[in-house]
Order: sequence, then C-alpha cells, then structure tokens
Amino acid sequence: MTDSALSEQLASASLAMSGWEVIAVALGIAYLLLAVRESLWCWYAAFGGTAIYLWLFWQVRLPMESALQLFYLAMAVYGWQQWRSGARSDGRTRPISRWPARTHLFAIITVLSASAVSGALLQRYTDAALPYLDSFTTWGSVLTTWMVARKVLENWVYWLVIDSACIYLYLERGLLLTAVLFMVYLIIVVFGFFQWRQHYHAQSA
Repeated sequence: MTDSALSEQLASASLAMSGWEVIAVALGIAYLLLAVRESLWCWYAAFGGTAIYLWLFWQVRLPMESALQLFYLAMAVYGWQQWRSGARSDGRTRPISRWPARTHLFAIITVLSASAVSGALLQRYTDAALPYLDSFTTWGSVLTTWMVARKVLENWVYWLVIDSACIYLYLERGLLLTAVLFMVYLIIVVFGFFQWRQHYHAQSA
C-alpha cells in the first residue's frame, strides 16, 4: 500500500469514527491506567468499554473480536471480585504473582493451537476478515485478561505482543481511533510492567 493510499484510508476511517468509539477508547485508556495503579475501578471502566466494543466489532465483521467482548464482560466481574477479595492490609488489591517458564510454554502453545483451529474454521465457514489474526488476538486476549484478573506480572509482556498485532488488525478494518488507542496501550503496557515488577519485589521483601 502506497503512502497516498494509506493516507486516504486513514482519512476515510477518521470520518467514519462514531461517538461510541470515542467513548470506548476513553474507557479503554482509563481501564489500563487504573490497572497499572492496581485500582478496583479499572474493572468498571473495562465493563463499560467492552459493552460498546461488542457492538462495534460486530459491525466491522470481526466475529472473534466481538465474541471476545462477551468474555471480557464476564472477566470484568471476575477480576473485580478477585482483586477485591484478595485485598491486603496496606490498601492494595491481591498480591502480584509470577508464572514459571513451563506454565508460559503451555499457555503459548495453547493459544497458537486454538488460533490455528478457529482461524481455519472461520476461513472455511464465514466471511470473517483476517480470520487467523483475528483468532490469535482473541485467544491471546482471553488468556492475558485472565492473567490480569489473577495479577500475574507477565501479563504486560503478553499484552505487548497482542496489542501490536491488534494495531494492524484495526487499521485494516478502518477502526482508526481504536488502532491509535492500542498504540497508546503499548506505551502504558511498558510502564505497567515496570510498575508491577517494582510492587512485586516490594511485596516479596
């Protein structure tokens, strides 16, 4: 794609942006910033933004991403409950944990296998756009959101990979503002990793 064609596509996408997408993006940024601070309010922001994206993704023919939002709604409730029930005496939510290398290997193989299967099914039986990439970002997000709910430190590293893939996916489908949101996410994710790692070492000490 030439620079001129890309500019035309971005300009067209910007005109197509809805007020709902703007609200969803604002809630998405609020969710991640609050998660970095380990605030329970992140799950309220997550629930609101997810409800909007469920509809938006369905409109642009990303069925796996749309279905993912149903999972996010459930995880917003689950994450809130987990963080609240594990609250500590210093005012923070449940403590941060880490996974051993074997668990990470199993998780990655599971995500890639699920992505290959669902991608093949979507390609054969639906008109889904980018079925394999859509599947990868979906299954990867399922795993990583659960890691956030359980406060696993390495969730930030997983998000770095998934969000990078999502940027291309959303640009290709004309969701310009959402793609910009995920570019912002990449910056916050790096900050979040170091912030959580600092807290992890502090609680261990």
